Amino acid sequence: MKKKAEVTIYDISKALNISASTVSRGLNNSPQVRKELRRKIMQTAREMGYQHNKFAANLRQKRTRTLGVIIPRIDSHFMSTVISGMEKVANNAGYQLLISQSEESAMLEEANIQALFNSRVDGFLVSLSFETKNSDPFNEIFRKEIPLVFFDRVIECGNCVSVIIDNFRAGYEVTKHLIDQGCKKIVHVGGSMNRNVYLDRYRGYRQALSDASLPYDDRQLILTDLSDTSGMAIINRLLANGSMPDGIFTANDTSAVSLICELKKKGYRVPDDVAVAGFNDDPVSRIVEPNLTTVHYPGRAMGEVAASTIIRILEGTQYERVNSIILTHELIIRESSLKTGRIE
Repeated sequence: MKKKAEVTIYDISKALNISASTVSRGLNNSPQVRKELRRKIMQTAREMGYQHNKFAANLRQKRTRTLGVIIPRIDSHFMSTVISGMEKVANNAGYQLLISQSEESAMLEEANIQALFNSRVDGFLVSLSFETKNSDPFNEIFRKEIPLVFFDRVIECGNCVSVIIDNFRAGYEVTKHLIDQGCKKIVHVGGSMNRNVYLDRYRGYRQALSDASLPYDDRQLILTDLSDTSGMAIINRLLANGSMPDGIFTANDTSAVSLICELKKKGYRVPDDVAVAGFNDDPVSRIVEPNLTTVHYPGRAMGEVAASTIIRILEGTQYERVNSIILTHELIIRESSLKTGRIE
């Protein structure tokens, strides 16, 4: 069946016996066109089934009013709250989001960068994959001076802005809390040390041990994918090391909850035998028994700040040059770490 031709402004101009330029101005609600004629143009356009080609209009203006977003995983509660914050700000400012996920793959991340670049997005909002080692995949974006804001998982670069929390301080606070609860042997479960978030949480953990004069050896660091099935692998690793720690700080809540479930299966009491703390304040942290000590990570606020920052850059209203925007975190103490039954 032959496809019906799209209605154009020339069809509307012919139907109303006016110029195409008048139709165009009327459709854009220009005050140069009388109010009654504007109403007539709009009504005729609707009756004829005219569809405004916003994409073509944006290309003429060399803008798409679209922001490209790349995240590691779309099924993460934290990332979904970030996206929610971004969408709120972008929609209010007349922008749309194109969202893609790297699935923790540097290769897929690079493909997403290219696809969004070819889609002519006005700017990029990016949280890096586990595997990404440097900023080379973004060189074309830097060369074209396309605005780029990293959030959460960031990398050092001179031409972009990063929106983060102080992961070093947060890691320090979690570890110090476990120490204050009487823990002497604390294990840290981390993610890829390519990423600032996991490296900085680990560094904070190490500094807290050092300040408390507690010993450390390499067996106290366990690196995993931090998934909801990581608990068994963590337990097996701990048992293989020969002795169970009295405290465990994991770099996210998903792995912490998985770990608590496995500890209980093995007959360990949480927190009496092993105190556990996570990170992110996911909803699951309030469901697991005992409720999980964690760090509140302001995902929605991070999304709002990242989106508003890139929009200000695009609109030319970001006058102050900043490289890092650091948001406030909060240690949330719950039953999973309270060995002494009280908060120190």
